[in-house]
Amino acid sequence: MKIFNTLTKQKEEFVPVNEGKVGMYVCGPTVYNYIHIGNARPMIVFDTVRRYFEYKGYEVNYVSNFTDVDDKIIKKAIEEGVDASEISERFIVECKKDMEGMNVKPATTHPKATEEIGGMIKMIRTLIQKDHAYAVDGTVYFKTRSFPEYGKLSKKNIDDLEAGHRDIKVTGEDGKQDPLDFVLWKPKKEGEPAWGSPWGQGRPGWHIECSVMSKKYIGDTIDIHAGGEDLIFPHHENEIAQSEACNDETFANYWMHNAFLNIDGEKMSKSAGNFFTVREISEKYPLQVIRFFMLSAHYRSPLNFSDTLVESAKNGLERIYNAVDLLRDRAAHGEGTLTDADKENLAKLQELVDKYEAAMEDDFNTADAIAAVFEMVKLSNTTVRTGSKEYAANVLATVEKLCDILGIILEEKEDVLEPEFAALIEERTAAKKARDFARADAIRDELAAKGILIKDTREGVKWTRA
Repeated sequence: MKIFNTLTKQKEEFVPVNEGKVGMYVCGPTVYNYIHIGNARPMIVFDTVRRYFEYKGYEVNYVSNFTDVDDKIIKKAIEEGVDASEISERFIVECKKDMEGMNVKPATTHPKATEEIGGMIKMIRTLIQKDHAYAVDGTVYFKTRSFPEYGKLSKKNIDDLEAGHRDIKVTGEDGKQDPLDFVLWKPKKEGEPAWGSPWGQGRPGWHIECSVMSKKYIGDTIDIHAGGEDLIFPHHENEIAQSEACNDETFANYWMHNAFLNIDGEKMSKSAGNFFTVREISEKYPLQVIRFFMLSAHYRSPLNFSDTLVESAKNGLERIYNAVDLLRDRAAHGEGTLTDADKENLAKLQELVDKYEAAMEDDFNTADAIAAVFEMVKLSNTTVRTGSKEYAANVLATVEKLCDILGIILEEKEDVLEPEFAALIEERTAAKKARDFARADAIRDELAAKGILIKDTREGVKWTRA
């Protein structure tokens, strides 16, 4: 299995820290509002990565946090006149509803930043002791230049970064030893939530949160750290610096980043009027369609969200649903065991399974995996009507299993017979009782011409669609 590693800019064979196990950390949302459609992409993409690892037999420890203390949360809390915790808890609940709607599996652990303050204080103290950080008037800064490899993820040169910051003056940061040093702990401001620390009342900086939570719930070295490409710098770069400076271990072996989601070819922003929440989108499209759409492109490719493209995804998903409905009908009402023709077709099916797996093992190419599923649908539609019951069951199990990896729910839809057909079946039953076999046969032929096949059994009349 190969993964494109942002750190090395190349595909690398995946070798886990612990055989048979995968530790994944995926940066979660800051919970001050409903999650937007851009948040949805990493949630869906990396949930699918997790599902594929599980399909291959790995035990996955999947950790995704909630940032529940932040300037935006505090701002909204002040606007509403409530505690910041009330805002964060409200939108954690709403986020989980949207994740469930997108069929994103709950993480093994969903840590909240505010519940891990003790670990953050401990890591900051270690960094100070190792001379990687310093305190000034209640603020603790990380010494960026104390970490020689700073910039290795984003490929940014630290001297170029300093040149860009040389003339920038930030209020309250006069105590910095270097313009590039970043905040690990910030002092309390009036009206803000705060926690006690060796440096006074305050709260953690954003970057330290993920370093502490990944260390606690996975370990000093994690297999995969993932998130949107907008997090590469400075967030993930700073995570590497503080984690490796503290632990003297490689922080993450593989870095995965999904590309941006654009709206009708433009970057999503509130000012452009093209900012949509998942909740808003769900009023227009089923979230299963949105999930399928998100996986229709490779995760490292920019994805354009438009009504035309989402409608296309909807139609594609419907093709899969229809094929599965036919398979279920044949698996339930067909006859016979595998024939030689069935075995030949199952061999073709296995070739498509291999194609699907090859796509997923090549840096999780869901677009090509979906293409393989469509080939299965085509094979199924052209063979299942003449195949045996056992053949239909085999194909059905395969398609269901591979769609489950993609997080596509193939709910069994109850097929209700149209009233006019039900009336004809009743009329035929009455005709047979009256020994009017000519009429009974004529009704059977009429139903068959309309795509309804009937069969007399001990339990009564059974019907299927042609």
